[in-house]
Amino acid sequence: MNGPHDLGGAMGFGAVLPESDEPVFHEAWERRAFAVTLAAGFLGRWNIDMARSARESLPPARYLGSSYYEIWTLGLERLLQSRGLASAAEIGAGRAFDPPLPGVRAVPAQAVAGVLARGGPTLREAAAPARWREGDRVRARNIHPAGHVRLPRYVRGHVGVITAIHGAHVFPDSNALGLGEQPQWLYTVEFSGRELWGPDGTADSVCVDCWESYLESAPSEGAAG
Repeated sequence: MNGPHDLGGAMGFGAVLPESDEPVFHEAWERRAFAVTLAAGFLGRWNIDMARSARESLPPARYLGSSYYEIWTLGLERLLQSRGLASAAEIGAGRAFDPPLPGVRAVPAQAVAGVLARGGPTLREAAAPARWREGDRVRARNIHPAGHVRLPRYVRGHVGVITAIHGAHVFPDSNALGLGEQPQWLYTVEFSGRELWGPDGTADSVCVDCWESYLESAPSEGAAG
C-alpha cells in the first residue's frame, strides 16, 4: 500500500541525525512494548507480514505523529481486537473483562530464548527456475496494490541490474492477506542514483531486494525502446 511508512526518497522530513551510543531502548515502556508484541505474535494468530501491514495501515497523521514503539503498540492493538483476543474496552482499562479464548496458549518463559534463537526463516523450495540471472537488466513494475507490498515507491518504473539471487522466499504480499506463503524468487536489484532521481540524485546506487513478481525484463543498455 502507498502508506506513510514508505518514506524512501521523500523530502521534507529533515536530516537523519544518528545518536551517539544510542541505547536499544530509550524508555522502559519501549522494552515492554517490544516484549508484549513478540509474546502476542507467539500466539500464532497472525504472521510477521500481517503485523507489518497492521502498522503500515495506520492513518497517516497517527503514524507520522507516533514514535517507533508507539506504532508497534498501535499495530498490536489492531491485531488483538481483530482476532478477538482483546476488546477496545479491555485495552483501554489495561485488564481483561472476559475469559480468554479457548486454545490460546502463551509460550512458556523457559522456552522463549529457544524460540527467539530459531527465528522465522522464510527460505522455501522453489516451484520453478529463477526467471533472471545476475547481470540481467530488469524494471521494477509500476504497481500500487491496496494491501501489503515490499516494493518501495521510489524504485517503481525504474530500471536496475540484478546483483544477487537469494532463492525462493515467502511472498509477503500474499502472506499478509492470509492467502498463503506463495514463495517466489528473491533478487537484489541495484539502481543508480541518476536512474532514480535524475541529475539531482546524490546516491551512487541503491540496492533493493525484490520478489520476482515485482519485476519485468528491461531492454539491454543502449538498446532501442
